This record gives sequence, structure tokens and C-alpha cells, in this order.
Amino acid sequence: MQAPRYEKHLKDIVPEAITSREALSRLPVLRKSDLSTLQKGELPFGGLVPGEATSFSRFFTSPGPIFEAEVAEPDPWWAARGLYAAGLRRGDVVINTLSYHMTPGGFIMDSGARALGCTVIPAGPGNTEQQYELIEAYRPTAYLGTPDFLKILADGADQSKRDISSIRCAVVSGAAFPKSLQEEFSQRGIAAFQAYATADLGFIAYETAAREGLIVNENIIVEIVRPGTGDPVPVGDVGEIVVTTLSYHRPWVRLALGDLTAVAPGMSSCGRTNMRIKGWMGRADQATKIKGMFVRPEQIAELARRHPGLGRLRLVVSRENETDIMTLKVETSGHDPGLSPVLAATLQDLTKLKGRVELVPPASLPNDGKVISDERVLDR
Repeated sequence: MQAPRYEKHLKDIVPEAITSREALSRLPVLRKSDLSTLQKGELPFGGLVPGEATSFSRFFTSPGPIFEAEVAEPDPWWAARGLYAAGLRRGDVVINTLSYHMTPGGFIMDSGARALGCTVIPAGPGNTEQQYELIEAYRPTAYLGTPDFLKILADGADQSKRDISSIRCAVVSGAAFPKSLQEEFSQRGIAAFQAYATADLGFIAYETAAREGLIVNENIIVEIVRPGTGDPVPVGDVGEIVVTTLSYHRPWVRLALGDLTAVAPGMSSCGRTNMRIKGWMGRADQATKIKGMFVRPEQIAELARRHPGLGRLRLVVSRENETDIMTLKVETSGHDPGLSPVLAATLQDLTKLKGRVELVPPASLPNDGKVISDERVLDR
């Protein structure tokens, strides 16, 4: 591989041997949370890009900072398929309210819409009065942006008697999109669909009219793994999203995004056959400071590796008598009285902190992807 960081990261790996998901799962994970540090060492992309500058059409930065590049090809962020699933078609006029300034959000939607043959109004965020002028002049049929700003536009239009009735469809991303808000838009005559996208990858998954989770974009591979590890979880269990792409100019091999989701079993009734996920379900980055020491999901995962055969594990952090308390809850079907002290000793060895161990029946812990649950009530 011509990307020097990948050459180090994947040393001793024989590419021809990676012929299945099982083989892929044995490769090391690359964490998005580490990209900023990697890129400081090898600007601008941390040695993860094999192409020259001529392979790219735009450069961006996101908070971190993390540097991103847009590949010089049509629909470089793979957004067109998701926009089409939401109902956008050639000849539609769309208003794009994601930012075009330094970050790629605006261009992700813009390039996908133009690939479909839509005409794009590059409005960007804010400036609601100008947004109303654009909408009333050009009569866009679709909105692209965050759900929050669409609500601001809709509520403001009601109050100021502005006409945004031309907008009948929306593709929203970048913020939580609860069902209550989806229903509110529907009552206004706007069919709004979620897109799960990142500045590194573009469209990862998108919603269809079936409203049965999000379809994983067909040109990427998504795995759901136990937080803090690279180990795939059973179908239906909540875990961290790991993405692999086979783009030559911007490859990602097992990039762990830090977001939680679960696979939705079965096939969508819309007819698309690719894997489905349940949407964004929180963050996997659960590092927690206890008595001045950080405890991380990776440490709990290591405990599970040292003691095979256990079910889910959950480290609960609480307060008693103004002191932090750790309780490791462990699913197990056995009744070995010696297991708790053994696990407690391993927990202390890994975290350098003492903690309790509570054995619980199989399938009794929540399936929410949490490895560490901080239940302290602290004055901040």
C-alpha cells in the first residue's frame, strides 16, 4: 500500500487473505479519535492517503482539528444514492443549508444533489430572512441540512407569514432527529429522511420510505463491534460503528467512528437488500475519570478476554459517602462462588482501582452499547 501510515498499521497483513468479514474483523482498528494526533505527526492526512494533491478537488478541516479531502470525481461523498432514496430527482431545485465554510458538510449534500441532476441553492446556515427570500423566489422542492434549522425555518415562517410550502421533502443530518420532530414535519407536509454521514466518509447510511432503520451505503463495509475492541457483536446488539471503504484515493480500513448503533435484522420492505442499521444510538467513547484515574472500555474488554465465556459486562460508577464506587456487573449462567473475587482482582490489575463485582443472569443487562455507565450525581 502506498499510504505510509497504513503500511505500518497493517504490517504483516497479506491483503489477498482478507476475503471475508471474519478475516476483516481480525485487522486492527483505526480510531477516529486518534486522527488529530496522527495528522499532527504527518500533515495533512497522517500518512493515510496514497494519492497526490492532484487526486483531490478540495481540502477541509473539522473540529479536532481533523483534516479531510474531497476526491476529484463525481459524487465523491457517495450522497446521491441516499438523496434519491428520499425522493430527489433530476430537475428538482433544492436548498442546501449545511455550511460551505472550511468543513465539507455543504459540499457532501451539494455534490450528491448535482450528481442527480438537481439545481442547488448554496444557502448555508443562518440568515433566515435571506433564506425566505430564496425559497419564495426559487420555490425549492427539497431541503438539505440539520433538522434543527428546518424547524427554525418552519416556525419562523409561521410567525412572519413567509411561504415555504414548496418544500415537500427533506434530507437531514448532523443532529438528533427524534420521531416527534419527524411527525411534526410530516404534519407540515414535509417528508423528512435521515442521513448518517461524517466528514471523513460522506454518506454511511440513509433512510428510505419504509422507515425501517437506515440502509448502509452499498459501496462501504460496516461492522458493529464491542466498544473498545474490534470484535463484532451478535446481530441486534448495540456496538460501535466501524467502517471500511475501498476507495483508492481515500481509503479507510476499519475506521472506528465512536458512534453506537445496532444491526436491524432482515431486509427492508422498500426492496433494498443491503444491511440496515438502527440509526445513531449514542457515543461509544465512554472513558470515565474515577478517583482521578481514567477507566476506559478497552480495559473492560481486556477483562472479558482474560475470562472467556462471560456475557455482557457493565461497569457502573456511583457515589457513596462522597467516594467514587465501581461495580462491575457481569452476565454469567454459572454459580461459581470463586468467580467474583477472581474478576475483582483482574479489574484492579487492569484499572489500578478496587471495585465490586456483581454476577447477574444472562441477558439481564441493557442492550444499549454501554460498557461504562457513570451514574454519579456531581456538582459542576
